[in-house]
Amino acid sequence: MRAVRWFVLSASLAAVAAAFVTVSCAPHARRASASSTTADTLERGKYLTTLMGCQDCHTPGTFYGAPDADRQLSGSEVGWHGPWGVTYARNLTPDRETGLGNWTREQIVTALRTGQRPDGSPLLPPMPWPNYAGLTDADAQAIAAYLQSLPAVAHRVPDKIATGQPVTGPVISIPPPGAWDAPRTATAEGTGAAGGQARP
Repeated sequence: MRAVRWFVLSASLAAVAAAFVTVSCAPHARRASASSTTADTLERGKYLTTLMGCQDCHTPGTFYGAPDADRQLSGSEVGWHGPWGVTYARNLTPDRETGLGNWTREQIVTALRTGQRPDGSPLLPPMPWPNYAGLTDADAQAIAAYLQSLPAVAHRVPDKIATGQPVTGPVISIPPPGAWDAPRTATAEGTGAAGGQARP
């Protein structure tokens, strides 16, 4: 009987010890899991900004075959010249004066999906925000988190230049569209291209 009692007592103590270890280690396990999730999220954001072409326009040197890793996503001074005037890829780093440092994560997600800045102004071409409108919540959040994790780079890109104003510096010119590529107009149901040609 004494042996049975010692066995039960030993088993009980072992159970208590195991419970104590489990409880004391649980916060550490949760922290490790959260840290892992954050790292995975940032890696996903980096992957998406590369795959979706963000790096192409917003990282200096990319168009010349030598993207500058030290100034990643800090904006470009190569202008995009089209019917809208001339626009420049903005600084996406978290610099408070020249980048996205004053934007919340939700504001970045909203801009990606709707083409609207926090002040209500639109993101202008060639920013392909309509392509990003269908991002999943997880992917949009991953991109925003990654942008906020970048080293802040102080770089104010040139302001938009209105149509017809003189332009200095390098530009990529997008010519006015021909009839096939012209944006549709709501002239009548089933019509819309230049010259009123119906399009399928």
